[in-house]
Amino acid sequence: MIMDGLSVGDATTVVNGHGSVYDSGDNKRSSGEPGPSYKINHGNHPEIPMPHAAKLTPTPDYTLTERPFFVLIGKDGLIGALNKLDRQLQNSGHPHILSKKRPTDWIGKEINPGQIGLINHGGLPKLLTRPGRYPGMPLRNWWAREFKGTKGLSETTVSFLGITVLQVSQNQAAVISDPQNQIFVIKNAGFVAYAVEGSYEVLAVVDQTHLQKEMKDHVTGQILGYTQDVYMRAVKTAEGNRDYIVASFLNIPANNCAILQKGDDMELLPAGQHVITNPNVTLRGLFTLGENQKEMPTKDMYTRDQVPVSLTIYLKWQLTEPLKLAIHGYHTPYDALRDKTQSILTQIVAHLDYSSMVKQRSLGPDNLDDGTDASAAFLDALRTRAMDDLLDAAREYGIVLKDLAVIDRQFKGDIASTMDKLTTRALQAQVEAANVDRENSNKIKQEEGTLAVAQVKAKVRNTQAEAEAYSVVAAARAQAERLQIEAEAQAKATLLAAEADAEAIRIKAAADAKVTDAFAREMEAKRLEVNRVRAFGSKTVFVPTEGLGAQMGNVMAVGMGAQLGSSHNAAPQ
Repeated sequence: MIMDGLSVGDATTVVNGHGSVYDSGDNKRSSGEPGPSYKINHGNHPEIPMPHAAKLTPTPDYTLTERPFFVLIGKDGLIGALNKLDRQLQNSGHPHILSKKRPTDWIGKEINPGQIGLINHGGLPKLLTRPGRYPGMPLRNWWAREFKGTKGLSETTVSFLGITVLQVSQNQAAVISDPQNQIFVIKNAGFVAYAVEGSYEVLAVVDQTHLQKEMKDHVTGQILGYTQDVYMRAVKTAEGNRDYIVASFLNIPANNCAILQKGDDMELLPAGQHVITNPNVTLRGLFTLGENQKEMPTKDMYTRDQVPVSLTIYLKWQLTEPLKLAIHGYHTPYDALRDKTQSILTQIVAHLDYSSMVKQRSLGPDNLDDGTDASAAFLDALRTRAMDDLLDAAREYGIVLKDLAVIDRQFKGDIASTMDKLTTRALQAQVEAANVDRENSNKIKQEEGTLAVAQVKAKVRNTQAEAEAYSVVAAARAQAERLQIEAEAQAKATLLAAEADAEAIRIKAAADAKVTDAFAREMEAKRLEVNRVRAFGSKTVFVPTEGLGAQMGNVMAVGMGAQLGSSHNAAPQ
């Protein structure tokens, strides 16, 4: 029986968490429906799907309601469950477990809100559930009684003189052993129990989202899930104490799954949180349903002319039906593909000659579609036999083969060494040719670089000449503009000075014209004469420019010039 989403499971029950159940086909079933199951057929016939009615986990022999004095904690909380358990004990004739004492507020043992008090009453448990103080007087109150402290109402586990209290929160699960040593699991709930004979033992409280052990695929390194085992100590034997597993927790990530096995029956467990408490059910393995890829080196194979060769194969696959793979006894899809690939390639290579294999360098999807190569015997064999056979074999194991390619091969023996020498020579020739090409390319690049540098320098020089010419033109333009401005300023200044002088002369002449006194006029004329003599010197001869005096002045000037010329001509003699 598989219980989905329930809070409690028994010893022969597999309890799994929420999550969709994976179907072997393309359909999805809602949570709670059983997953696909198969029965192993040891004959030569293929496996036969079992009907859903015959599941590998049987119906439990007993239920939780058959356990006496066992109360689940509900909406009323821990206090309500303790009151219900106390009524069950009283109705069955057993002593009650809740104390009838009433608290005070002045002296005694103190019980705070959110706590319960523990009292040992002659070996029987008594609980104080009301907050307050409990005085020790009168003496009969504590006669044959001993106060054992307090516990919080929200504590996970409380065990006191046969009373067991367990409370687990979300994502937690507790593994409990009842007085009959039956194992059951509590999830997202709690209970209060009183064991009249034996005891309830909380073996472990597990955080289902952080399990201890990480499960990886040893081939691809992918994380398949997480597990954690809960142990119980057995009775002492001659060899000493021995622990045995009573519960196994699983946390399977999305797109992964697990296979459970009971005898010859197997069942698929989808992704989610699960716990196995049935001792007859074992975990066969964890698998991923996503795509995987791997490079696989093959063992030595022999061609038809007995040349040993080893290949390196690239495989890409996806597991779609894990039950088929588990039925065939393989732990990983790679193990199944490796054996089948080795067998098929051995048969193909055994029918080929060395010459037909050595000519083709690579084998893969890019080459398989090309039928024009004259040396494609190996490719034809791979296309017609290897791919078809591997696809059929992978489908038998529940695997979809998505890609196959031969990425490397090595020939061995004497012919392999000869081919290595030839290959080495060819590689050396290729390297030398490559070196020559590289040197030529480097020279060309150097010349191109020199040309580029010269072009850059010429461009720089042109730019500099243009800049200098522009600066000269700009300087000349500025000089011309400066001279023009200075000339205009000088002319304007001269004009202004002349206008000022003229204005001054007019004003002075006007002033002189207004003088009517003869003596003043004569004195002014003499002052002008004095100023003129002072300006030109006392030896200056003033010649009149009008009348007879002007003519005499011209004759004197001509005579003086002739005399100066004759003296100048006689000087060199």
